[in-house]
Amino acid sequence: MAKQRSKRREQSESPEQVTVVVCRGGDCGSRRKHPDVDHVGQLAALRAGTAGAATVVPSKCLDACEHSNVVVVMPGDAGSGAGATPVWIGEANDEAMTNDVVEWVRAGGPGVAPDPTLVAIHEFRPTRQSRMELAPGHALP
Repeated sequence: MAKQRSKRREQSESPEQVTVVVCRGGDCGSRRKHPDVDHVGQLAALRAGTAGAATVVPSKCLDACEHSNVVVVMPGDAGSGAGATPVWIGEANDEAMTNDVVEWVRAGGPGVAPDPTLVAIHEFRPTRQSRMELAPGHALP
């Protein structure tokens, strides 16, 4: 267990890279709510597609279940320097959305590359409590 905690700290302390947080608790990742979504495949596609450009971290719950499945793309240093903030994407339930997120992250993500159309359409503003969970200085969920 100590190794996992240590690894998480290292990842959260490396903001030079984009971080993609994928909710997998509550309604997100639920076969009951989204039986046609390959949740494991989506996470694998995000990891493989963004390898070297981002860290992909699953979360137990981001408390935005009404928007499931939720993916949050957190800017790296370049994007943060340009004033970008985390982008919360709801209804990330298909391959097209996953592909758009991968391509966007590989291009630099928030603050570096323009938001793809599907991301812009599905972006939402989470509650203040949810935003604070991913604020700088907090450990990733």
